[in-house]
Amino acid sequence: MLCFKCGCRLSEKNFCTGCGADVGLYKKIMYTANRFYNDGLEKANVRDLSGAVSSLRQCLKLNKNHIDARNLLGLVYFERGEVVAALSEWVMSKNIRSEKNIADDYIDMIQNNPGRLDAYNQTIKKYNLALNYCRQSSVDLAVIQLKKVISMNPRFVQARQLLALLYINSQEWEKAKKELDKALKIDANNTMTLRYLRETEAMMPSEEERIRKKKDAIVYQSGNDTVIQPVRKKDMVGMQTIINIVIGIVLGAGIAWFLAVPAREQQVRDEMNEKYKVVSEQLDAKTVQVDELTTQVSELTQEKNSLSSSLSQVQGNNVILEANDNLIEAAFLYINGTGDEMAIAQELEQIDEDYLQTESAESFRNLYNALKDSVSEVVAEDSYNLGYEAFRAEEYDTAIEYLDRAFRYDQSNGEALYNLGNSYHQKGDTDKAIEIYEQVIELFPNTEKARKSQNYIKEIKGE
Repeated sequence: MLCFKCGCRLSEKNFCTGCGADVGLYKKIMYTANRFYNDGLEKANVRDLSGAVSSLRQCLKLNKNHIDARNLLGLVYFERGEVVAALSEWVMSKNIRSEKNIADDYIDMIQNNPGRLDAYNQTIKKYNLALNYCRQSSVDLAVIQLKKVISMNPRFVQARQLLALLYINSQEWEKAKKELDKALKIDANNTMTLRYLRETEAMMPSEEERIRKKKDAIVYQSGNDTVIQPVRKKDMVGMQTIINIVIGIVLGAGIAWFLAVPAREQQVRDEMNEKYKVVSEQLDAKTVQVDELTTQVSELTQEKNSLSSSLSQVQGNNVILEANDNLIEAAFLYINGTGDEMAIAQELEQIDEDYLQTESAESFRNLYNALKDSVSEVVAEDSYNLGYEAFRAEEYDTAIEYLDRAFRYDQSNGEALYNLGNSYHQKGDTDKAIEIYEQVIELFPNTEKARKSQNYIKEIKGE
């Protein structure tokens, strides 16, 4: 486990050995997140997908960067048929850690198969269409769409639950129980599925009642109607019963053919025409809204570009004003003869380098260079003395500041550059120390400073 503040690996103690930060509460949070992840993993292994989702969400509330929990949550969503939710989790996981992340394989598995991706998209559209049919009380059309959804994505638990609910609404208990049993095979502890199943089983007749009804009645299909005829024990095998059954079947089929079927077809056509009309009106309204929003976006974009241009001009003017103020202040200090060359140097250093090199006038640069040349020798000497005193006092940040300034004002001062490297070395910034030592070797070859710098580089690299 790494420290949240400095990134150092934590020990068994309740504080970071690197920066001293208090990590007791942080450790408890991370351990709790890991316990929720392990609980979710155990539940997923026994197909308690709903419980796994709950535990994994708790884990991510405590540690949103838990890659394994986010990838597992995506797999659980995918197993329940919720492809969009699964992709969302995997994409977030990839954004947190872009390299060596198995979420790449999961995303490629879906996106690199255009046929599968299109099937998932069609599944979502048809499921949403079924929901709209339910809101419009078009139960038959909703059932048709949900059957298509399940045929395309058999693991879509929500679609099976909605289809079972529609069967319950129409009192088709056997069909509802069949769908709910299949949903339980996918998600073994889904609360909504269990509640629907309990209600369904409570309304279904018991096994003894079903057997008794089969013995006490004759059930047969007459066209679209199911006929239940009580059995008469005396003439159960009589010829009259057989004749009545045959006559009923013939009459039922005739009535269904000449009356029921054409009427039903006409009713379906009328319903479809009405729905096409409603959809067309909704589409026209949506088109108008899209055009209005497009216009608003274009206007806002133009306004944003105008404001950005104005902001850039203001920022440019601020740079010019600050540079002029700093140069004038430095000139006043020089003219007044205060003898404070360090203050003059500080004013000159505050001038923006880009403005000085590219946008400033020639007179501005001439005055700048004249002032800098007039104080360079004193600033270099004073900065070196202050920096070396700070180095001996082990105040390395202060030493780095002054020794760096001393070398910038006097490129021949090898001692300033060498002690600058030593300051970085003592501070623990070994990369910067190596860089400075290499400059010493390059700029001052065949000197004692160069030889010592070479030895320090080897010591740092462990050679």
